[in-house]
Amino acid sequence: MQFFYTRHQTPRGARADAETENRIYLIKYASHLRLTYQIRMLTYMARTRQKKLIIRLPEGTRIHESLRDFIHDNSELVSFGRT
Repeated sequence: MQFFYTRHQTPRGARADAETENRIYLIKYASHLRLTYQIRMLTYMARTRQKKLIIRLPEGTRIHESLRDFIHDNSELVSFGRT
């Protein structure tokens, strides 16, 4: 995994909105969602903790092709939930 650093050479990270025994939740309220560093980092967290990442989105959110491909490639780790 490649880490990205801030201008002060501090590694960037991501924090989930909620976490249970077997799931990590990321809640997004956007009209269009792309594959972001936060989603990649939380997927890595889910893999290392042997959990599943659930991305909660509003019903009308459009999903960018890069994110759709990422979800397809990592379907055992990541899924969507609609609100």
